[in-house]
Amino acid sequence: MMTKDQYIESLRKLNLKVYFMGERIENPVDHPMIRPSMNSVAMTYELAEKEEYKDLMTATSNLTGKTVNRFCHLHQSTEDLVKKVKMQRLMGQKTAACFQRCVGMDAFNAIFSTTFEMDQKLGTEYHKRFTEYMKFVQDNDLTVDGAMTDPKGDRSLAPSQQPDPYLYLHIVEVREDGIVVRGAKAHQTGAVNSHEHLIMPTVAMKEEDKDYAVSFAVPSDAEGVLMIYGRQSCDTRKLEPNADIDLGNSQFGGHEALVIFDNVFVPKERVFMCKEYEFAGMMVERFAGYHRQSYGGCKVGVGDVLIGAAALASEYNGVPKASHIKDKLIEMMHLNETLYACGIACSAEGVKMPAGNYQINLLLANVCKQNVTRMPYEIARLAEDIAGGLMVTMPSQQDLKDPEIGKYVKKYFKGAVNVSTENRMRILRLIENLTLGTAAVGYRTESMHGAGSPQAQRIMISRQGNLEQKKALAKVIAHIDESTNK
Repeated sequence: MMTKDQYIESLRKLNLKVYFMGERIENPVDHPMIRPSMNSVAMTYELAEKEEYKDLMTATSNLTGKTVNRFCHLHQSTEDLVKKVKMQRLMGQKTAACFQRCVGMDAFNAIFSTTFEMDQKLGTEYHKRFTEYMKFVQDNDLTVDGAMTDPKGDRSLAPSQQPDPYLYLHIVEVREDGIVVRGAKAHQTGAVNSHEHLIMPTVAMKEEDKDYAVSFAVPSDAEGVLMIYGRQSCDTRKLEPNADIDLGNSQFGGHEALVIFDNVFVPKERVFMCKEYEFAGMMVERFAGYHRQSYGGCKVGVGDVLIGAAALASEYNGVPKASHIKDKLIEMMHLNETLYACGIACSAEGVKMPAGNYQINLLLANVCKQNVTRMPYEIARLAEDIAGGLMVTMPSQQDLKDPEIGKYVKKYFKGAVNVSTENRMRILRLIENLTLGTAAVGYRTESMHGAGSPQAQRIMISRQGNLEQKKALAKVIAHIDESTNK
């Protein structure tokens, strides 16, 4: 496995094509906008080296027998699935941000089981290729950007019906030695901090869409790959001189990017689906299930930090004993643990797949993500309520440190007598960061739309909820005799 420092240096060796605010970023690793998100990924390597966290952060590979980072692991039991959620909660607690390796881990497990069943039915060799790719990822402890979401264009039209055929990534040429692809993947979490991009189809497909049914892996700096770094709320605060207090979380962060594939060649051994459209839906559904499980861990860990910040804000405001404050903190904890319970439940009810790895209970995973579309918003609302209006109206760090006006800031924005104005400002900026600032991208909006927007989970709950069985149960209890119906 790599150490934190080895990971950072490995990124420096990549020749990435990254653009932000109209400029090419020559050194993403040390760029002030990007570095906090890279620090979050680096924490996945740092904790894996610590003895106290090895049970959660590492696992034994079923492919090689070696110890691997759990983010590169193929789940071998329900215990593995549970440990995954616990690891994600830990990571959220340590970074208060998105740590970006979950999408790759979830893609590994979805593609592993799907390619196995493809090979069984079609006589292809995709599973063998993917198994070799997984050995490569595990042996090198790589961070992989799992990529599913296409720009999509007009949502009412299938991929092949779009006026612009490149709004869905697709195969433009099949060669004896591989394929050539063109298109893009949107909302790519941690793309700039990843060694590889692992691509999946984005929707279930029909035969006319077969050119869009494609799965493959390429290095992040492959010829024809470029990334456009996404904006976040309050993001340019990171560019301010000596930025610290106003950032809320100066060390960690997350990012999303648009990843463009401009006639990218993919060698045959790195192709895991090539026009097998009938299996696109299976891969999508399995990845979505794993990723919906993930949100029952990562959002909970970030929620722990937000709840702690709200409790500190109440103390720094001088009202920790107020009954309504206590009640709001209890409600925040109740909501947060409910999310966690769903993540654990869908893991504990997991099943072994024909490929040998374990899949979560899909119904409970969708219930987990449906709750995530709502409860973090309420947790954030309660945090804002407890924090008070000063959270969004207080002066800047520069004002606090100014030799002329700093004394006024310290005097008039002081709260509890035993707490410095600076510490009060720091905790309020952290709450701002998590509810309105850069981290709100991951905690609020991503909770809504990541791993599929709310309606996607509701559709799956409808499919998997087995309403007919529930009706049958009611009929038995009520002694329904349908022969009496007219």
